Amino acid sequence: MTEKEALVEIACRLYDAGTLHMWPAAQLAGLTRDEFCSELLKRNLPVFRITEEDFQQDMLALDRLFGVGDPK
Repeated sequence: MTEKEALVEIACRLYDAGTLHMWPAAQLAGLTRDEFCSELLKRNLPVFRITEEDFQQDMLALDRLFGVGDPK
């Protein structure tokens, strides 16, 4: 494993653990954001993690936009 490959691996694992955000992890790896996303996908790691709060906010926004669901 080369030093570059090791940095990419470490950056991916730190991002996956939630220790680094995407851009700092990409910078650590010496990659663009798109290249870093590709490296995450190669390792079967999620590029984005949706929280329950994110999901609820999205559902509320859709409800307001389309008027579907429980009126609040």
